[in-house]
Amino acid sequence: MQTTSKFVSLSAVLTALPASAQDRPEIIGQPIDGKLGFQPAATDLAKGLQDLDLGVLVVVTLITLFVTGLLIYAIVKFNQKTNPIPANFTHNTKVEVAWTIVPIIILLGIVVFSLPELFKQQEIPEGDVNIKVTGNQWYWSYEYVDHGFEFDSNLLGSPATLDEDARPEDANIRPYVLDAHMEVKLAEAGYDRNQWLLATDTVVVVPVDKTIVMTITGADVIHSWTIPAFGVKQDAVPGRLAQLWFKPNKEGIYFGQCSELCGKDHAYMPITVKVVSEKAYEKWLQVTKEEFAGVPQSFTVAAK
Repeated sequence: MQTTSKFVSLSAVLTALPASAQDRPEIIGQPIDGKLGFQPAATDLAKGLQDLDLGVLVVVTLITLFVTGLLIYAIVKFNQKTNPIPANFTHNTKVEVAWTIVPIIILLGIVVFSLPELFKQQEIPEGDVNIKVTGNQWYWSYEYVDHGFEFDSNLLGSPATLDEDARPEDANIRPYVLDAHMEVKLAEAGYDRNQWLLATDTVVVVPVDKTIVMTITGADVIHSWTIPAFGVKQDAVPGRLAQLWFKPNKEGIYFGQCSELCGKDHAYMPITVKVVSEKAYEKWLQVTKEEFAGVPQSFTVAAK
């Protein structure tokens, strides 16, 4: 599999700077300590899933309340004190038919609303932007196949993002440890301690209100690419190609993480997606393609 050299990785960092040097989009899709509920839905896919979840939650809550009420009624009505002589019947045909038919109707109702959401996920439309995603231990590689460039994306603060020659302060950084030195590095990249273990050195940049199609695979073991605010999740399986799509409707920065246990550094494999205006995206593309033009790339070749 093709891997970019350190020089290319550094170039990828630089290509992200013009986009981040502008007014940084709002950070929308991230977990918040102590909060409950979903992240704000940034796609119709996510909104549909969240609405479906709410509907199923209402149904489950009503069933739970109904069953709890029946239990309380049975305890009060048929305990030994109030009902010393128990009934001797063994079954009730009407009740048995009811508890068979009613659950079937409930399940069919859930199916009617859930299948359209599944079909939306699985029916891949034609993409305005097409990106190939490769999961590696333990970073992501992105190839913008329509424009002929690619880059790696590592956890900001991992060994791959430390370069003492380019930034002498990196000598004080301890990989995977959030301290004062790491907070400075995060701040220089436009983040704060709340984005620790979420922010990456390079980001996936996509335009708002455009259909993004991602073709996903794995280079070594199974990984999983997911952005909760987009309502998408797809396993990256070595030797197989899978696809997902989303159409973000709000500019901002969104975070995700590898969601398939993939080895010792699985916890340090985040995903950062920046949704920008079409004008900003075109400018980013121009700068990025110029940055990568003519940059030599290294290849790993399997031994014969």
